[in-house]
Amino acid sequence: MNHGERQLQDRLGTRERADAFTARQSLPRLNDAMRGFIGRQEMMFVATADAGGSCDSTFRAGPPGFVRVLDDEHVSWPEYRGNGVMASLGNITENGHVGLLFIDFGEVIGLHVNGTAEIVEDPDEQADTPPGRRARLWVVARVHEAYIHCTKHIPRMVREPRAASTGKKSEYFVGLDTNAPGRIR
Repeated sequence: MNHGERQLQDRLGTRERADAFTARQSLPRLNDAMRGFIGRQEMMFVATADAGGSCDSTFRAGPPGFVRVLDDEHVSWPEYRGNGVMASLGNITENGHVGLLFIDFGEVIGLHVNGTAEIVEDPDEQADTPPGRRARLWVVARVHEAYIHCTKHIPRMVREPRAASTGKKSEYFVGLDTNAPGRIR
């Protein structure tokens, strides 16, 4: 725990509860149940920050098992071709600390995995990735802590078939704002 967490816990009177949670729920590695849970997930949220502390949060998805559990201290995931911004990967090159959040909205359970990450190139482009989804880069994260996410704040959601694509939505938010920076009028 960091100094800021301790200060807030003391100020708000939650230190005893926080210490009990940490002792009971937080592990420095992935146990069997956590490894199995990650292996079934089709999505995760990734939090990173650059050397100056500017943050980025992003979403990653793939077939069940796209995040590979390498052992009880390491996970990896493919970096597929996207918009080319490289915000998360750029942050990882400056500051390897990552926060991963896996949520199963059907089972209503979540798992936090915090650690450090590095980017590795895959010269073979992982032949066993889904067809059409070749990843030249992979991220390998070393687990520092893993713990459950409070279920009372996770909504239950039901999976529905994906609707037919209506095209790219890259202009969804800026397309309506004629005053957006860089917007050509």
